[in-house]
Amino acid sequence: MKPNLKILIVDDESDILEFLTYNLTKEGYNIKTARSGKKALKILEEWIPELILLDLMMPEMDGMELCSLIRDQSTYDNSLIVFLTARSESYTQITALESGADDYITKPIKPNLLKSKVKALLRRHVRNTSENSTDNVLLTFGDLTINTEQFKLTLHEEEINLAKKEFELLMLLVSKPGKVFKREEILRKVWGKEVIVGDRTIDVHIRKLREKIGKSYIKTLKGVGYKFKY
Repeated sequence: MKPNLKILIVDDESDILEFLTYNLTKEGYNIKTARSGKKALKILEEWIPELILLDLMMPEMDGMELCSLIRDQSTYDNSLIVFLTARSESYTQITALESGADDYITKPIKPNLLKSKVKALLRRHVRNTSENSTDNVLLTFGDLTINTEQFKLTLHEEEINLAKKEFELLMLLVSKPGKVFKREEILRKVWGKEVIVGDRTIDVHIRKLREKIGKSYIKTLKGVGYKFKY
């Protein structure tokens, strides 16, 4: 594990904060905690974590609202956001992903599952960030331009903000325009075999990409997968 990886935990329940802090500190992570969305935003003004563990249900400002506020700021484009939720309904999971989250962990949280999931997420984060930081390339597809070094996307000269997983998914598709990427391959290369996500995760991220860059670039082959076309 890369040392000093930073994790911000946001939850209004002190026992949850203590539990998560104890287990993740033992793994060598640098932890900060907040019991409200406002406190979290204050911490984020001076501290940019690699991962934010965010409770879905909180008073005053819930996790969805806080996630949206974070995703609206490009400063945190490389920060992963994972929801902590006591709900298991599919609509909650989809809504969480649509608000900009990268994944979710269902309560009650099991220590071993928590540690393995966080480790897998951050391993991919470090590898992908490292790979992209050495690749100073501008990719242009018609009116769409991707800066792979700065994780920036422009369409018709207007900058478009993408969540980290949205960017990684787009980069996979544009790596071989015209190639059909099967769903299993997308899950393996973007989310990794060690990270378990819901069946609708890909669909949610594809839909959000289309909302941001238009429907013409990403084509669906029903029952097979997706391809990038321009």
